[in-house]
Amino acid sequence: MANEVCLRTLDLERPWLLEQYQSRGGYEMLKKILTEKTAPEAIIDEVKKSGLRGRGGAGFPTGLKWSFISRNAPGQKYVVCNSDEGEPGTFKDRDILRYNPHQLIEGMVIAGYAIGAARGYNYIRGEFWEPYERFEQALEEARKAGYLGKDLLGSGFDFELHTHLGAGAYICGEETALLESIEGKKGQPRYKPPFPAHFGLYGCPTIINNTESLASIPMIMEKGGEWFADIGVKNSGGSKLFSISGNINNPGVFEIPMGTPFSELLAMAGGMKDGRKIKAVIPGGSSAPVIPGDQMMELTMDYDAIAGAGSMLGSGAVIVLDDTNCMVKILERMSYFYHEESCGQCTPCREGTGWLYRIVHRIETGQGRQEDLDLLDDVADKISGKTICALGDAAAMPVQGMLRHFRHEFQHHIDHKRCMVGLG
Repeated sequence: MANEVCLRTLDLERPWLLEQYQSRGGYEMLKKILTEKTAPEAIIDEVKKSGLRGRGGAGFPTGLKWSFISRNAPGQKYVVCNSDEGEPGTFKDRDILRYNPHQLIEGMVIAGYAIGAARGYNYIRGEFWEPYERFEQALEEARKAGYLGKDLLGSGFDFELHTHLGAGAYICGEETALLESIEGKKGQPRYKPPFPAHFGLYGCPTIINNTESLASIPMIMEKGGEWFADIGVKNSGGSKLFSISGNINNPGVFEIPMGTPFSELLAMAGGMKDGRKIKAVIPGGSSAPVIPGDQMMELTMDYDAIAGAGSMLGSGAVIVLDDTNCMVKILERMSYFYHEESCGQCTPCREGTGWLYRIVHRIETGQGRQEDLDLLDDVADKISGKTICALGDAAAMPVQGMLRHFRHEFQHHIDHKRCMVGLG
């Protein structure tokens, strides 16, 4: 397994401590960059070569995002880390905060140097109290060692880093809602354009990257962008943290090369619980459309392969379902989540997510009507692409995926007023 990137300190005792991170070469790349006064453009070019794509869900090329900011623009610039890990099924970023926080700090400082930012924020999910404390401890160690603050290591470069603890709203995982929250406002997404690279935190140029994305930067700079790209496959460079859960024997977080067959990831997780038959897989968090199990067993874990199957890699949250799972019940739970977490700003999302939940709940409780399946299709279609942020799409895509592959289970609920797997 490619544990050399984000989890390279995991085998050490108390790996979150500065001395342990330094024993694996931690902060050496930052020292080298500051001492040699590496050209910021060279750093961005190396990140582009790596093929690193956003690890939070969207998969946008990280180096390209950084290049949108002009270093010569006057005024303050910001680096913001999105550690508001709220997608159901996702639990990878908290392990970076718990076990390798210094690598994230080093990555954020390098990012700040590359874009000319003097300040950064790590927005951490409000429920992550232990990861928050670990990260705060790491910040204090980094300041004392001269890796944060004024005139870092005598280079003339200043960079200060702060944490901002969220309050549990899923919508604040959306990058502009996150910025609003840091500014002390209600966490609602902004219209785009303008994009954060031009009008971000406090109206200043800002880059926003996922925890895993930023934690990958020190290793990319140490070993080179081509090294990182070669770990993975075309259009999906590097290794990736996958959170795998569901009806498996050993749920957990695994760091593997992009392009690894799903069957190998499933074997790493101990295979199916009680030897049951795999029924379906949600490959990228609850917003990713479901893929039937037989089809998933033939796929590799990378952006193109999963997209080719009609879903998305998303945050790498893999939820494995077996033949005891009722797909209607699962969709009911997911629809309830998105209805509850809608910020209410956009009418299609505010009203549409409620419609989706009520219809699926009606079917699940044996009160479904024959026209409900077409109605679900219609409501999901009217939400998709019609909201300021992607939460509306996130609510619609699970519905569309379930009806595409498991429509017969919904029809059985309507016809027989019970679940075909005996769980309703």
